[in-house]
Amino acid sequence: MTSVPKVLLAPDKFKGSLSAPQVAAALAVGIARIVPEADIRRVPVADGGDGTVDAFLAAGWERVEVIAPGPTGQPVSAAYAVRAKTAVIELAAVVGFVKLPGAVPNPLGASTEGLGVVIAHALDRGATNIVLGLGGSASTDGGAGMLRALGARILDQDGREISTGGGALAHARTFERAGLHPGIATAEFTLACDVDNPLLGPVGAVAVYAPQKGAHPGDLPILEAALANWARIVGPEFADRAGAGAAGGTGFGALAVLGAHVRSGIEEVLALLDFPALLDGVSLVVTGEGSLDSQSLHGKAPIGVCEAAREAGVPTIAVVGRTTLTPADIRAAGFTACYSLTALQPDPDRSIADAANLLERIGAQVATVLH
Repeated sequence: MTSVPKVLLAPDKFKGSLSAPQVAAALAVGIARIVPEADIRRVPVADGGDGTVDAFLAAGWERVEVIAPGPTGQPVSAAYAVRAKTAVIELAAVVGFVKLPGAVPNPLGASTEGLGVVIAHALDRGATNIVLGLGGSASTDGGAGMLRALGARILDQDGREISTGGGALAHARTFERAGLHPGIATAEFTLACDVDNPLLGPVGAVAVYAPQKGAHPGDLPILEAALANWARIVGPEFADRAGAGAAGGTGFGALAVLGAHVRSGIEEVLALLDFPALLDGVSLVVTGEGSLDSQSLHGKAPIGVCEAAREAGVPTIAVVGRTTLTPADIRAAGFTACYSLTALQPDPDRSIADAANLLERIGAQVATVLH
């Protein structure tokens, strides 16, 4: 290590406990307590789900506030991040499950309209590169609400606008693009997500994700048929694309109508943050998330950070709430070590409640490798 060690803290959120900036702050306190001369840089990250906008705001991007319809139509306040002509918009921040009034699901009626309102706002401000973080959605409407808010019309057999929500798509007969926001034609849309599901079928948006959004068994065939009808009138060739099933089919709407392309969430975030440049001269990278498990190995934030650091020849330590991986799994993933909160506090509830203090203690443990 150098005489003045340079540490890059790049954690994701600890879901249900601390945001990524809070995790980084707690680790920084612990490290500085043991190695006060350390040069500590905080770069919170995310993988496209909730917390993505926070990561860019922490990196100094401009915060833009918008009032938009939540998943069931009630107005909510949402923020997105802007730098130059790029806007990072997080679906969860406006029409996510966390925005449901009283946390009451509405699997047939919830809509992505608010997401379209935020996208239109960004286009009106001159954004030409729009990154959509897809994750945590409350709806299964195939992105129909988003597209209507951007000026499209969805009509029934009598030429009337259908109602909102995935269930109503069963009545759609015509999709009119003529009124779409003119900014769409010159904008580039990137879907930052790690979901490669198609829109329909046994691994599609309904079968895999709708039950998580409160859909009962009897709702599933209704939603599946509605999305199949929606795909038929909008662009059936896009239904099988990887990522079309993301966020209740929002991926499909963006692919078919906005001309979007899909990219790994963490890869897109790291690219926009110019993460490789931030690794210059770094002695150690510390990353992590609430739970490091087998699912994490498939493109989650800590793995993306570790791979980027490894390419630069910088060792990476994982700090997590809990892990189900073996030491061999952790080494195979590229980490030099893994510290968990549950190793200090086995009781999950107490571990979550006292996460900040536990992270400070782990930060102090991590600091010992800097000497």
